[in-house]
Amino acid sequence: MAIRKLLPLFTMFLLTLFIAVSCSSKPQTSTPLNSNTPVNTAPIHVGFSAWPGWFPWQISQEQKLFETNKVNVDLKWFDGYLDSINALRAGQLNANTQTLNDTISSVAAGSDQVIVLVNDNSTGNDKIIVREGINSIADLKGKKVAAEEGTVDHFLLLLGLQKAGLTQADIQFQPLETGAAAAAFVAGQVDAVGVFAPFTTKALSRSGSKELFSSKDFPGAIPDHLVVSRKLINEHPQDVQALVNTWFDTLDFIKANPEKAYEIMAKRAGVSVPEYKAYNAGTKIFSIQENLQAFKAGQDITSLSYAADKISKFLVTTGLTKQAPNLNAIFDDRFVKAYAAKHQS
Repeated sequence: MAIRKLLPLFTMFLLTLFIAVSCSSKPQTSTPLNSNTPVNTAPIHVGFSAWPGWFPWQISQEQKLFETNKVNVDLKWFDGYLDSINALRAGQLNANTQTLNDTISSVAAGSDQVIVLVNDNSTGNDKIIVREGINSIADLKGKKVAAEEGTVDHFLLLLGLQKAGLTQADIQFQPLETGAAAAAFVAGQVDAVGVFAPFTTKALSRSGSKELFSSKDFPGAIPDHLVVSRKLINEHPQDVQALVNTWFDTLDFIKANPEKAYEIMAKRAGVSVPEYKAYNAGTKIFSIQENLQAFKAGQDITSLSYAADKISKFLVTTGLTKQAPNLNAIFDDRFVKAYAAKHQS
């Protein structure tokens, strides 16, 4: 995941994927942080997994940027992205790195989660990769296609199928964990696979394989976030602020120390530095200004509230969720606003 701006395909995206918007929910704006909130000494359990927009958290840890921001963080790595989602749902984590659609699914299932930061947008690092001989989405009909069920690349697969007038019933869907899905594709056990970077590198190692379509074809559909429990916000808002501050400090470190940063992220990803650098074009890391803009209400896909409404309806119509959740409180922009106010003064 990944998160993640180009709008040439935006019209097609709206016409083919979603029904018209009835109304957009507004981002939550809360009261300022209370300086009298008791200091929390217990660790904040934060999950992250394999996605270029989330590897910077490894830098945060290794460069002791959490400590710099006076927050005690237990950063937990998950080999399986879905496992991290389930851990936040189960209360085993206080925060996690997740896509918008996966967060909406969790909230629809009853989990009280809040998006406080946009890490990135996927602009090509989520891909549907196919074997030789498959040249169009229509060619997927009747083929074996693997993806991790209920996650972002399953979502991307359904977007592409719908664009071509197909549904999941038209393919032989194989639900596999992302790493296992890539391995099955390389082994020739399936005809196509939906994976995100760095698993795209493995999938494309199959002879004759190629990208059929990617998140670049659906701009704005896959934003990636820092998601926290509402309990953490209510009880320890200063720690949420410290996490957001740490993220932007980490981006500053990357800018000032690019080679060191790439080494850390490539090692965590399990790829070479040149391979990691190749992911850059497929992930758009959001600046503080882009965060502020994303949290504003709007009438296009660049607005999180607008995107959430569209995605929520799509998840219901495709059966990924049974009912649309209440989106009125899914966003809290006060933490990015507080960071911006402090650093723009």
